[in-house]
Amino acid sequence: MKEKVLSYLDDLKIPYEVTEHPPVLNMEEVEAVGLTKIGPVCKNLFLRDQKGKRHFLVTASEETQISLKELGEKLGVKLSFASAERLQKYLGVSTGSVSPMGVLNDADHAVEVILDQKLQGQPKLGVHPNENTTTIWLSFSNLQKALKKAGNDVKIMKL
Repeated sequence: MKEKVLSYLDDLKIPYEVTEHPPVLNMEEVEAVGLTKIGPVCKNLFLRDQKGKRHFLVTASEETQISLKELGEKLGVKLSFASAERLQKYLGVSTGSVSPMGVLNDADHAVEVILDQKLQGQPKLGVHPNENTTTIWLSFSNLQKALKKAGNDVKIMKL
């Protein structure tokens, strides 16, 4: 999976750095292995609407507090966390490896990507390349470029 992401970025000529580390499942573990000393690491939520017809991948700054109720109101839907089965079906990843790069596995472009406005302009952000044992570092503008090129709907929102 990681190789697919790195190859994709190479094909787009998007510069990135790679950090290998023990598996991390949440932001506390990300901090414990020292990743936040390198740069800001994004947190990611995979959500669905009440009817299970719309799916959202939210990528946010690590310190952003996300209210599902408020975000749902902005999107005009009632939000809840999507199941591990939906995560696998739509993004091809397992719990703990949620990443904006999961859209590379979304052939139908069914997942709507929401980027935290606080990330804009960041010269270096950390995201998983669909494996939680590696973090790739790239600028916000290059992350946005990679996501848009994948074909999914990408919105920047104040969370």
